[in-house]
Amino acid sequence: MSELLSTALVTGGSRGIGKAVAETLARAGHQVYLTYVSKPVEAETVVEGIRAAGGKAAAFQLDVGDSEAVADFFHTEIRDKVALDVLVNNAGITKDGLMLRMKDADFDQVVQINLRGAFLCLREAAKIMTKQRRGRIVNITSVVGQMGNAGQVNYSAAKAGLIGLTKSAAKELAARSITVNAVAPGFVETDMTAGLSDEVRKAYAEAIPLRRLGTAQDIAEAVAFLASPGASYITGQILGVNGGMYC
Repeated sequence: MSELLSTALVTGGSRGIGKAVAETLARAGHQVYLTYVSKPVEAETVVEGIRAAGGKAAAFQLDVGDSEAVADFFHTEIRDKVALDVLVNNAGITKDGLMLRMKDADFDQVVQINLRGAFLCLREAAKIMTKQRRGRIVNITSVVGQMGNAGQVNYSAAKAGLIGLTKSAAKELAARSITVNAVAPGFVETDMTAGLSDEVRKAYAEAIPLRRLGTAQDIAEAVAFLASPGASYITGQILGVNGGMYC
């Protein structure tokens, strides 16, 4: 039987941070599987770019908040078909609003995708990685999960939950040589921040000691390090990539 191909799974990999992570892990030598929900063209564009650069990649539609869909995906596309060496839980949404006006559905949906979705994928990946006795899991949390942010109680709560999930899973999986860490981006130049006014962007930049917003590549490099052999003795940690705004 031929050796299974080392594969990195990146959820929410069609744009922004997920896209940069997928491309960076591909350059590191992994075959990359990326998931998307509603933007197949963008996802296929990422795949084509990786292939054009000499890498291997494939895109799959997956709602990470759907437990049955997640279990079926891992059974159909991952288990016994590839060597799942890396999982990056990046898929996430925002439904911002002041707490007193926030709808229950907006709170629930953000937690469902951003926190429960990461748990579902982590659980399925752990089943495979424990048999392999190796693996790297990186959860994308956020600086607002550490310091909070007005207008984002749902998002902040979900991202804070990811920190607890990371630390607990790290303790459970360490005996099988599986590391579980998280990267906590600060304010990053993505589609989510593209609509901010110049005044707001300037205010954000002035609050950051390095005086600039981060880039998706800044985050991708941190993820790639935690997924690399050089990070084999690092687990249960939250790596802030925020320009010094929260130390």
